[in-house]
Amino acid sequence: MDINAGGKTAISSARVSALKADRTGTSLIGRVLLHALLIAGAAVMIGPFLWMVLSSLKPFSQVFLIPPKWIPDPWEWSNYKRSWEALPFGRAYANSFYIALVSVTMKLITCSMAAYAFAKIRFPLREPLFILFLATMMVPHQVTIIPLYLMMKEFGWLDTHLALIVPASLLDAFGVFLLRQFIKSIPDELEEASIMDGANRWTNYSRIILPLIRPALAALAIFAFLGMWNSFFGPLIFLNSPDRFTVPLLLNLFRGMYITDWTLMMAGSAIAVIPVLIVYMLGQRYIIEGVTLTGIKG
Repeated sequence: MDINAGGKTAISSARVSALKADRTGTSLIGRVLLHALLIAGAAVMIGPFLWMVLSSLKPFSQVFLIPPKWIPDPWEWSNYKRSWEALPFGRAYANSFYIALVSVTMKLITCSMAAYAFAKIRFPLREPLFILFLATMMVPHQVTIIPLYLMMKEFGWLDTHLALIVPASLLDAFGVFLLRQFIKSIPDELEEASIMDGANRWTNYSRIILPLIRPALAALAIFAFLGMWNSFFGPLIFLNSPDRFTVPLLLNLFRGMYITDWTLMMAGSAIAVIPVLIVYMLGQRYIIEGVTLTGIKG
């Protein structure tokens, strides 16, 4: 009996080892395929960016060669200087930074206040109002641009930066949703304890809620900055004076009626994307942390 039991144990161990080996092999193949798929996707995503950078360093005659010529010959580093001097990029950079920073600051304040109200303050029709507010995310921006334009005209804000800053700061349902989900995860006992010590709603918001939602605020700030910096449609509608143009709108001036200087446009685009890359590289940890901790799945 002992011999038979020992034999069965050895067979079972061999089967387990074989199953583990099969699973290890299958897992290795799966990881290789997954990494190959991710590398292919990364190559597809980085292709246009690489083409932009290389085209910005080519002579104009090499931009649309067939077959394409990837490596510039010669390298035209002067395209960047010519692009910067051809249009008032310095003024456009200042405008874009001013609009982005002011709108981001105001958006963090308004979205955090609204999120705190929807998450922690009980008032009549709170949930229906929140659902109605979220429903505005389903409405394309192009649908509301005409009434928004008429409102800006009545306010006298056409051809001013206020037409870009104020709507972006007050009408961000995604930002409110992102912060609300994070605030809902904060225990109510913290507020109840502070209220027993004599704190009011403003104290709870400023001294308890805001310090605890810093990751979500950082993620929202980065999203808002990138969105405002890259915005083209809004400035195209509301701005008319070149001295008020943002960087994306200024790049459009390289398009002529009969010809477009693609080398200068690509150089200008490469210059314009530098702040985006810097913000993303510095803030990607906050993006991942903020979105992960918000409990978006509900």
